[in-house]
Amino acid sequence: MIQSMTGFGKHVVQLPSKKITIELKSLNSKNLDINARIPQFYREKELELRKMIADVLVRGKVDFGLYVEITGEETTTAVNQGVVKKYMQQLANITSGDDLKLLELALRMPDTMKTEKADIDETEYGAIKTAMKEALSEISKFRNEEGKVLEKDFIGRLSKLNNLLEEVKHMDPERLDTVRERLEKAVADLKVELDENRFEQELIYYLEKYDITEEKVRLANHLDYFESTLESKDSNGKKLGFIAQEIGREINTIGSKANYAPMQQLVVQMKDELEKIKEQMLNVL
Repeated sequence: MIQSMTGFGKHVVQLPSKKITIELKSLNSKNLDINARIPQFYREKELELRKMIADVLVRGKVDFGLYVEITGEETTTAVNQGVVKKYMQQLANITSGDDLKLLELALRMPDTMKTEKADIDETEYGAIKTAMKEALSEISKFRNEEGKVLEKDFIGRLSKLNNLLEEVKHMDPERLDTVRERLEKAVADLKVELDENRFEQELIYYLEKYDITEEKVRLANHLDYFESTLESKDSNGKKLGFIAQEIGREINTIGSKANYAPMQQLVVQMKDELEKIKEQMLNVL
């Protein structure tokens, strides 16, 4: 079953003094590209969190956000009292003013606030990892649902391609007869005597160049292979892309050999269906 690279997942965990939110959004990309927005306090855990994402999402452009809202009295920032008092003493020597005014001025000076570096609490980090797993589960479910939509579209277009191929097979004898008649008429218009045996040999050689038997067989095989790959356990967008290229190669060859307007019209329709498949293929994991 195929997966889409488009998805969204979110999970919120409430701790005694913090609300932590994990958000994941992914779009299509040739490789895995993770853009992380993490508070500085949690940067030391970024590589581990990235690995958790990579193990599950595998490929795509992923926006990852870790948001923390303080809901209790916890804070790591405090007033640097010694520095503030020093500033107030210096300001008092320069100008007169009450203590409240001097305090207001002092707090505008550098280094009046200090942030204490604390280690990440293991319980808190465990909650973050749990939230990450839940968000990854949600985005994976989203990707699976989108994949079902893509798979339905692919199967519909494969059916159209198979129907068009059957029309090509049905039309092929008529095409060869028409090409043969056209050549015979062109030679007859020349009004010259010909060696009938030699002419027949040359005609057979000429018609063999327009034979599309192998292309029809290969195209049918590629279409079957594409469908069986859709039904495989793992989503493999790159493999499906390679098969789509082979399908396109056979369709192009049939078009170049057709030399018959009604068949070339069918080829144009086949190319249109394949192009729509290729557009959707960009979003398959």
